[in-house]
Amino acid sequence: MEYRPLGTTGLKASVIGFGAEWIEGMDGDGVRALVDRCVGAGVNIVDCWMSDPAVRSALGAALEPTRERWIIQGHIGSTWQDGQYVRTRDLAQVRPAFEDLLARLRTDHVELGMIHFVDDPAEFRAIMAGEHGFIDYVRELKAAGKVGHVGLSTHNPEVAQLAAECGEVEVILFSVNPAFDLMPASDDLDTLFGDYSDVTGDGIEPVRARLYATCEQRGVAITVMKGYAGGRLLSAETSPFGVALTPAQCLHYALTRPAVASVLAGYKSVAQLEEALAYCEASAEERDYASVLAGAPQHAWYGQCTYCGHCAPCAAGINIALVNKYADLAALHDEVPSSVQAHYEALSATAGCCTGCGACEARCPFGVAVAARMEQTASLFGC
Repeated sequence: MEYRPLGTTGLKASVIGFGAEWIEGMDGDGVRALVDRCVGAGVNIVDCWMSDPAVRSALGAALEPTRERWIIQGHIGSTWQDGQYVRTRDLAQVRPAFEDLLARLRTDHVELGMIHFVDDPAEFRAIMAGEHGFIDYVRELKAAGKVGHVGLSTHNPEVAQLAAECGEVEVILFSVNPAFDLMPASDDLDTLFGDYSDVTGDGIEPVRARLYATCEQRGVAITVMKGYAGGRLLSAETSPFGVALTPAQCLHYALTRPAVASVLAGYKSVAQLEEALAYCEASAEERDYASVLAGAPQHAWYGQCTYCGHCAPCAAGINIALVNKYADLAALHDEVPSSVQAHYEALSATAGCCTGCGACEARCPFGVAVAARMEQTASLFGC
């Protein structure tokens, strides 16, 4: 299992995580089987947004024997009212719901206290301005040690951008997959599971590219939800690309985005968990999403680098995918950020080493003009 830093929190998360959303309806033995297999494989991060008392209790019982090994993402603002889930900022409901979460998870704290499900930029601004006292309660929890670090969950890259820039949110739970990355920002979650008529097919949406760059630069970690687009990417019939991807390909796409630390997929069975865990031992060919997307009948990224690594090896020793990633991060700013410049200069071979041989271009699935990009990047960074 690979582990990555969770931004500046000091925590390290397994790249494969456990999104516990689908354990609803499982008995205690089923939940324990999932948790035990996670522990055996080295999975150490779990997300629990669900407010159903039965779900929380089953998860808590399964986690308790190995609690010290887990990074728990616990959500603040997810409540259970009259037998159903309700998202709210009303502290009369929020406070007892979070205390219930801790009690049922059999713990006195969660490592990540997630401001739950904010998809409207206006709502985010209202929360951070102190409306309803919600952010004050989050800060109170952190001061008391009941929350280790403040996070936020959202599907909207505009909200995520505001969170990344605010200086208080350290981890963002965000939906990342090759379909969503082509779609414009929206506060309407239904658009993400509709007919994908908004998928542009001409490259990643600029607002999402800017978000990834900001998180990378500021040390804000992204943990991933909806890595399979709700399962739609796993079937040619439901995929917006007209081709099916495998779990390993979806996971690799998400894990090659800047700032991404872990993908928290949901599992209805140990068998589904095994499909995700297989990523850890998968070959480069098995992880290769680029060839599939490049050959898809619709919505490929022609001319745009997706950091897939097909260009390797470079005769001059350049890590072309990483150089392109740094160039993309830098290009979103008026001036190259000092942190990006430092990472770029630390490379053993920079874009200026390119000989223009063109071997990489013959291997690129998306027809990227690599030599020209290397020349532009060398000019951008000065070497």
